[in-house]
Amino acid sequence: MPLNIVLIEPEIPNNTGNIGRLALASGSHLHLVKPFGFEITNSRLKRAGLDYWPHVNISTYENTTEFFDAHIGAKMVFLSSHGDKDYWDIPFEDDLFLIFGKESVGLSKAILEVHKEHLYKIPLLSKHVRSLNLANAVAIVAYEGIKALK
Repeated sequence: MPLNIVLIEPEIPNNTGNIGRLALASGSHLHLVKPFGFEITNSRLKRAGLDYWPHVNISTYENTTEFFDAHIGAKMVFLSSHGDKDYWDIPFEDDLFLIFGKESVGLSKAILEVHKEHLYKIPLLSKHVRSLNLANAVAIVAYEGIKALK
């Protein structure tokens, strides 16, 4: 039943550490796509993941090309504030890849354009909020997936 959580060019070590802990807790595989906005050995990253970090099922990729080439044919959904469909409508299935962009700008325009039919959003009910914290967004979607797969 594992899901795949993918962070493309994560920038904030605390978010990545917390998402690593979430991946472990949820039985998910964490995929990190470079470049990162921090060193993977960053103490804030490890502190956020506590002593769980060595147990996280994690893969790293040098860039998006390497990531997508390694997973040709895999089922993927992309989370973005630009999505037209809500995250609870994601067709969850085992080994689904949940793709999230970097904290500052989200997914690139190129990725959004190529995958627009697989684009989902977390609805924001206030006009005063542009986006959610990345770790919170991942938690919302990953646990919706777990619920759907149980």
